[in-house]
Amino acid sequence: MPDTVTTDDPIARFEAWMAEAAASEPNDPNAMCLATATPDGRPSARMVLLKGVDARGFVFYTNLESRKGAELSANPYAALCFHWKTLTRSVRIEGRVQPVSAEEADAYFASRPRGSRIGAWASKQSRPLESRLALEKRVAEFGLKFAVGEIPRPPFWSGFRLVPVRIEFWRDMPFRLHERLLFSREGPDAPWRTEMLYP
Repeated sequence: MPDTVTTDDPIARFEAWMAEAAASEPNDPNAMCLATATPDGRPSARMVLLKGVDARGFVFYTNLESRKGAELSANPYAALCFHWKTLTRSVRIEGRVQPVSAEEADAYFASRPRGSRIGAWASKQSRPLESRLALEKRVAEFGLKFAVGEIPRPPFWSGFRLVPVRIEFWRDMPFRLHERLLFSREGPDAPWRTEMLYP
């Protein structure tokens, strides 16, 4: 698919590509692979959902006591990768993460379906689960606990913002001579540099 985006702003370019993906991908166009690492460099990756993007960075939410939450707390550098099969495009992003504000986390948590809010309380994410029944029991317990009124955000559940220093846009081209456009900068307040990369 041709790229009609002409902006030199990588965030604006990403938003344009995301809008095209939202119109063509059958499921979760905002799905992204999040790669983290332990302090001694052992990597892990998993799929999460992008929940916000602006000039400050890319936002996702999680249980802070999960494996990814623990790794990001110990080593606040991460990478994201989007792949949109219908568009034959991908975007790779690298940078440092920082916690979102409590106000942002509260607002997003309140926007989630009630069942998802109950699930956030019930799930001891990434820790051993003795049986599916044990999880269903915890869901039922918290469902009763919060049967009336609002469900507050758990203290162990919040979000991170990845502040990008590298954003690479990849587009499929014939004969595997793909187009790779890299935006990079020295820090979050530095200007972006642009260069093409060999495929």
